[in-house]
Amino acid sequence: MEFKNGLGDTAIQNVIASNPEIGEILNRYEIGCVTCKVGICLLKDVVSIHGLSQEQEAAVEKEINDYLDAKAENRRVA
Repeated sequence: MEFKNGLGDTAIQNVIASNPEIGEILNRYEIGCVTCKVGICLLKDVVSIHGLSQEQEAAVEKEINDYLDAKAENRRVA
C-alpha cells in the first residue's frame, strides 16, 4: 500500500487525530480502528491485516489518497 505523504508509515492514532475523515473511510470497510485504545499500528498494516480482498484494499487506498489530494488542493486554494 502506498499512501501519500508517507502516511502509511504513521501510527493509526496519529492518522485519525490529524485526519478524522480517514477514520470514517476505514469504518465504511469495517476497520474499527477509530475506537482502538492502543492505536500504534501503522496505517498500511491496519488495512492489510483486516482480511479485505485486493479490490477492497485498493479501494481504501484510493479513497484515502483522494481525500489527501483534496485536502492538499484546499490548502492551495485557501
